[in-house]
Amino acid sequence: MTRYLGTGPRAAATRQEEQRTGRAAAVRAARAGGRAAAALDRAVAHLRRLQDPQGWWKGELQTNVTMDAEDLLLREFLGIRGEQETAEAARWIRSQQRDDGTWATFHDGPSDLSTTVEAWVALRLAGDPADAPHMERASSFVVASGGLERTRVFTRIWLALFGLWPWDELPELPPEMIFLPRWFPLNIYDWACWARQTVVPLTVVGSLRPVRPLPFGVDELRTGGRAAPEPGWTAAGAFRRLDRALHWYARRPIRPLRERARRRAARWILDRQEADGSWGGIQPPWVYSLLALHLLGHPLDHPALRAGLAGLDRFTVRELTADGWVRRLEACQSPVWDTGLAVTALLDAGVAPDDPSVVRAAGWLLDEQVLVTGDWAVRRPRLAPGGWAFEFANDGYPDTDDTAEIVLALRRTAYPDRERLRAAVDRGVAWTAGMRSRDGGWAAFDADNTSTLANKLPFCDFGEVIDPPSADVTAHVVEMLAAEGLAGGAECRRGVAWLLRAQEPDGSWFGRWGANYVYGTGAAVPALVAAGTDPAAEPVRRAVRWLEAHQNPDGGWGEDPRSYGDPSLAGRGPSTASQTAWALLALLAAGETSSTVERGVRFLVDTQRPDGTWDEPHFTGTGFPGDFFINYHLYRLVFPVSALGRYLAGRR
Repeated sequence: MTRYLGTGPRAAATRQEEQRTGRAAAVRAARAGGRAAAALDRAVAHLRRLQDPQGWWKGELQTNVTMDAEDLLLREFLGIRGEQETAEAARWIRSQQRDDGTWATFHDGPSDLSTTVEAWVALRLAGDPADAPHMERASSFVVASGGLERTRVFTRIWLALFGLWPWDELPELPPEMIFLPRWFPLNIYDWACWARQTVVPLTVVGSLRPVRPLPFGVDELRTGGRAAPEPGWTAAGAFRRLDRALHWYARRPIRPLRERARRRAARWILDRQEADGSWGGIQPPWVYSLLALHLLGHPLDHPALRAGLAGLDRFTVRELTADGWVRRLEACQSPVWDTGLAVTALLDAGVAPDDPSVVRAAGWLLDEQVLVTGDWAVRRPRLAPGGWAFEFANDGYPDTDDTAEIVLALRRTAYPDRERLRAAVDRGVAWTAGMRSRDGGWAAFDADNTSTLANKLPFCDFGEVIDPPSADVTAHVVEMLAAEGLAGGAECRRGVAWLLRAQEPDGSWFGRWGANYVYGTGAAVPALVAAGTDPAAEPVRRAVRWLEAHQNPDGGWGEDPRSYGDPSLAGRGPSTASQTAWALLALLAAGETSSTVERGVRFLVDTQRPDGTWDEPHFTGTGFPGDFFINYHLYRLVFPVSALGRYLAGRR
């Protein structure tokens, strides 16, 4: 609406002032756009420099020192721990200890009891005396926090392997569960893929109860208290009584049945080893599978063990610091995911679809498509393969999240073999659509993996052990289906309905694989708009209002991972480049051109490093909500590139 100012000198002065103000605003906007364009150019140049000659990108996937502590303990148990790797790992573990003597699971996170215990034991293994000041600070925290008795089950399993905790006081999972039919509760396919690959070898290890003593004890970490209070007559209490029954059976097993179960478990484990020697491309099933096979009599020079140990070496990061070389282990590697996001970022930044970097990456991604069946086929036996996995080698467990992002990237490239590209995209779309769960949403690895019984077992006190649909994964799939012109199809419409039901009352969405509501909201809004939801519709407006309300004074967005357990921290935390980009991607998809967007862009421009990337010590990725968090080192670059690119494209 045009404001009527009337006539006369006063009105003329008002018009002149408004013209000057408008020109000044235009100048400021032009300058802001110029600074954003310069920042984008620097970021794109940095991203290009990181590409491998084969076409892929891979940023470090940083977690916490339990990876390094357990690696030393594994090597000690197998009798292959060397002096150099011990010294380098210990140096890294010490460097991550805080002034109060503790270790955390993420940057600036709270002190974690189990992580501190595992780090303390690993440093004792490396030769640090128990009465050293840094060790005494750690043990004081452990005792004050309840001691070994209150550590998680996985920590106590590692202690039991060395006689530092009694096997009788650990939850029992019999190897005979490998025989449970797929319709029976708690069969191995009721567990998420990462959990079943961990549980099957652990049933073997637990049934054999090995002990290989260390030359030191852990009395400094004990309180003498109970491991956990009795839950009484509750669901948890019923499962505790089931556990006692399983302990009784473990002392009197049916020997032929138990031996058959171990052999079946060994075959199951061997059948799922990947080409790079890993199991699922992730640390937990990898190390426990090595332990199980070793305890079943496979020598260290057996092809499976030899490949598994060599693969762990390829997951090792060595770095020269002021204190000397350090060694740390990645819990996983994310080259397929990183490459898909990098291609999308370059295209968002205006890089040509036939640019050599883009074409090289597309060719590599096409080679990575998984064309064999895996465990996902248990619930979708008639579905043809066609997904992509997260890692270099994980044919058994492609996931819908990676596949959606890869399709979104590939379809925008000008890969010269258009027929090959189209066939791969079509396979990916069909496989992903077929992995929809009955409720209309998508989980990462399996369909309809929603039984919560496993969560109630005493064994399951750490991490998520099932794989239900989530907002972030569903959103990525919906966005992919819409991009392929399938917004009006039944699969996409059911996905949209699922997202609308999953929206929180405050307007945000929960983020399963990224921290947390900023991530979920940053995925859901672009998906809904791509699928045809009007940006003026109330679900989108509520999301916009939530993002506006949670912008930090510096213009950025951040969210502390503790928001998974503390709702007051939802959308609250120090600003980071990746989380700011997620918020901007949602706002831009909603058509926002407000000062909120400008301030977010200004945060990215002002905090960019001279080399074109951003500092981001905070962990913005999620492995297990509330328990295990990840710092994807490429997130700080690819998401800001996409956000700045889409911002500038919208100004043209």
